[in-house]
Amino acid sequence: MHPLKLREKIASGEFILCGEIGPPQSCDDLAIREKAAHFKGHVDAVNITDNQSAVVRLSSIAAARILLEEGVEPIMQMTCRDRNRLAIQSDLLGAAALGIENVLCLTGDHQKFGDQPEAKGVFDLDSVQLIATVAQLNAGYLLSGKEIKKAPDFLIGAAANPFAPPLEMRVIRLQKKVAAGANFIQTQPVFDLDLFSRWMQKVVSFGVHEKCAILAGVMPVKSVKTLLYMRKNVPGMKISQEYIDRMHNASEPQEVGLKIAVEIIDSLKQINGVRGIHILPVMWESIVPTLVTKIQKSI
Repeated sequence: MHPLKLREKIASGEFILCGEIGPPQSCDDLAIREKAAHFKGHVDAVNITDNQSAVVRLSSIAAARILLEEGVEPIMQMTCRDRNRLAIQSDLLGAAALGIENVLCLTGDHQKFGDQPEAKGVFDLDSVQLIATVAQLNAGYLLSGKEIKKAPDFLIGAAANPFAPPLEMRVIRLQKKVAAGANFIQTQPVFDLDLFSRWMQKVVSFGVHEKCAILAGVMPVKSVKTLLYMRKNVPGMKISQEYIDRMHNASEPQEVGLKIAVEIIDSLKQINGVRGIHILPVMWESIVPTLVTKIQKSI
C-alpha cells in the first residue's frame, strides 16, 4: 500500500508531518540524496528552499526533482525575489512537467541579507499574487489570459509568521493568502507557545483553519547560539527565555534541544486548528528519524 500524497493526507484529515532541506551551494546532487535519506519514510513531504537567506544554492526545481528520484515527495519553494512574472510562470510549468506537485509561495528574503547584497531584487509579484498566479495556472490560464493546453495541478502552500506584530494584521494577511488559493500554511518556528496559541485562537475564530491546513513550525536546535542568533537576526522571531536558559545550562545541549522540540510538538498537537508539524532541522537533518519516533506514539 502506497503512502498518501500530501494533498490526500490533507483531504483525509490525518495529522501531517513535513520537513525541510536547504540545497548545497554547489551542483552536488549527492548532498540532496544523502539528506533525503533522513526524511524518507518519516515525513509526508519535504520542503526544498529557494536560495534561502538570499544566498545562491542549487535550484529548488532541480533539487525537488532529485527528491522525487529518491522517493521523497517534495514541496518546491518559489520566491518572488529572483524572478519576474514571465520567469515565475515558466519555472512553474517546467516544475510541473518534471512531476513536481507541491509549491510553497514566498516573497523571499531581501537580497541585502545575503552574501551578494548588490544583487537587484525583482519582486514583480508578492507572495499573495504568486499564490493567485499558481491558482490561475491550475485553472488553465497564464497571467496574459492565454489558455494553457496542459495545465498544472499544484497543491499550493504559503508561509505565516504568528509572532510579528500586530497580531491582527498577520491573521488578515493569512486570510488573503487562503482566499488567493493556498491549501496549506507553514509557520515560522514556534518558541513562544503562548503567543502562538493567541494567534491560533484568532485563526480559528475567523474559520481560516477550515479552509487550509495549518502546519506549525518546529526547529530542533543543537546549541543556545542558534536561539540567540535567531532572536537577534530573524525579524519577528519570539523565543521564550525558558528555552534559552535551558539550552545555556545544558551539559548535553543536543539532548536538551531534542527534548524541547518534543515538548513543543506535544503542546502544539493540543492546540485547536493545528493540522500538522513542519520540522525545520537546520544543519541537523540526521535528528529527524529520532524526533519523529519520539512523537509518533502520540500522533
